[in-house]
Amino acid sequence: MRFYKFANDSAIWRALALCLGVASMPLASLAEPMHAIAMYGEPALAPGFDHLPYANPDAPKGGTIRLAESGSYDSLNPWILMGNPAWPLFTQPGLVAEPLMMRSLDEPFTLYGLLAESVETAPDRSWVEFTLRPEARFSDGSPVTIEDVLWSYQTLGTKGHPRYTAVWSKVAKMEQTGPRSVRFTFNTPDRELAMLMGMRPILKKAQWQGRDFSQSSLMAPVGSGPYVIDRVDAGRSITFRRNPDYWGKDLPLNRGLNNLDVIRYDYFGDSSTMFEAFKAGETDVWRELIAARWDRDFTFPAVREGRVVKSEIANERPSGIMGLVMNTRNPVFADWRVRQAMIEAFNFRFINQTLSGGTDRRITSYFSNSDLAMEPGPATGREAELLAPYAADLPPGTLEGYSLPPGGPRAVDRASIRAALDLLAQAGWTVQDGVLKNAAGTPFRFEILLNQAGSAMRSNAEMRQIVDIFVETLRNLGITPQVTLLDPAQYVERTNNYQFDMTWYERGLSLSPGNEQMLYWGHDGVTKPGTKNWMGMNSPAAEAMIAEMGHAGSAGDYRAAVRALDRILTAGRYVIPVSFSRVSRLAHSTKLHYPEKTPLYGDWPGFMPETWWYEERK
Repeated sequence: MRFYKFANDSAIWRALALCLGVASMPLASLAEPMHAIAMYGEPALAPGFDHLPYANPDAPKGGTIRLAESGSYDSLNPWILMGNPAWPLFTQPGLVAEPLMMRSLDEPFTLYGLLAESVETAPDRSWVEFTLRPEARFSDGSPVTIEDVLWSYQTLGTKGHPRYTAVWSKVAKMEQTGPRSVRFTFNTPDRELAMLMGMRPILKKAQWQGRDFSQSSLMAPVGSGPYVIDRVDAGRSITFRRNPDYWGKDLPLNRGLNNLDVIRYDYFGDSSTMFEAFKAGETDVWRELIAARWDRDFTFPAVREGRVVKSEIANERPSGIMGLVMNTRNPVFADWRVRQAMIEAFNFRFINQTLSGGTDRRITSYFSNSDLAMEPGPATGREAELLAPYAADLPPGTLEGYSLPPGGPRAVDRASIRAALDLLAQAGWTVQDGVLKNAAGTPFRFEILLNQAGSAMRSNAEMRQIVDIFVETLRNLGITPQVTLLDPAQYVERTNNYQFDMTWYERGLSLSPGNEQMLYWGHDGVTKPGTKNWMGMNSPAAEAMIAEMGHAGSAGDYRAAVRALDRILTAGRYVIPVSFSRVSRLAHSTKLHYPEKTPLYGDWPGFMPETWWYEERK
């Protein structure tokens, strides 16, 4: 028999529990509806909160913000692998298509009900149930229904991007439990799954009838979010307009958010062109990634005349990883000693001095700049216990401690070159007639692939300068790499299919890492296209740490598992890391403002333009 759960059934079920004898009931039956869910402990904001702590509830509505992106786009479907989607649809999923729950940028691991008015989960997180708000509407005025939810989850789980399909395999059952309720039951012990199920975009089923969801398209999706797609100039610009009839505008969760009437993104060929457009007043915001340029190059007329202001926004999130990734699918980079030799040859001290005057901090591990980062020296305590069963297969430095070579003040650091040559010799590569070769006489060759549009965190010019210095240093090892620049579409195609030897790599990491780490580092990514596992790593130890993160019953055990994973990734020597900043440097129009209280995550998706507003100077 199937029982349907209705909106007022909590009291009914509690009465039944008392009649049947609560002591005889399974613990999972004691779940109650909540306004929010946290990975550990309780949400920071109690029911009935007024607004998010980093939002300004008095912010005026209106105005336009003009933003810039590099490259191009050819799709408005960001939920599949095919195509090059418009970037804001990818990075700001709640802009048009909302999820059931919304992340707070002031808490590492908490979600608050958005489309869902409540969430229930078993104490062991073996299932989770969401109840839709009756007032939830799509932008065309039609109600958001459980049928839309069921279709969205099923479609994303079977036809969507790997970030959706990977988690869907852990769902044993999805069922409607009431007119506005849906329950997910899991086949894998993993506390995070209850939260992940709240973060999928809900799409309008009727819009997709008779259409192939797995194909890229320029059809504007109908969502329930605060904005609708207003104008599309394929590959050149996209404009979003605030929906005045947005169903959720009065929710406490949204108070002070979504203030701008128009959000426009213009696309440029590269970051240098973007910067010139900003200086000319054609765009309103510029993120500066190089400290030395922030201090040196912002003296143009708009700054001098007070039309542009410089703001620095601090954060406490992990550094993530950024630099040159080595593809271990290529036998040349399969040996950790070769990868360490590349790291030795990359003289960060000299490169940092050349690019930024030595002011930028180096990334020392994937979760550096947070309490999730591995600590210097040997692994201890729970961290060591988790790694111990895999000790025989871990690269040197994982358990004992690993640190990057210091480099030197000159372009060629002789100590590092000697260390690199020694490691290469151990791996079977020696310099013969000025060329690095193996015993069979085969030269050591590889290609460095770069996107001519640059990346989210580096301009093409900066990448080229870094790579040029590195290539010159490699000549001292008898290596002359081929450097190839591709347009964005070709670059995406090759990196999605791992057709590169070395390329620029950026992965932002949050304070709540979980199942997505399998998409980044899991063994499926060795062959499955479209994952973030560009290095091609296949590490049972890393996968065990990711599983442990989901099983952890306390914040301390969870932190130990993440730190152990950080050790495996860092000592794996897959990426030659560069620098990061503890602040975001934003130059912007003086007509644009953001709240005085900024979130824990700082300048992160969900902060700009969501919390910003437009107001003329007084």
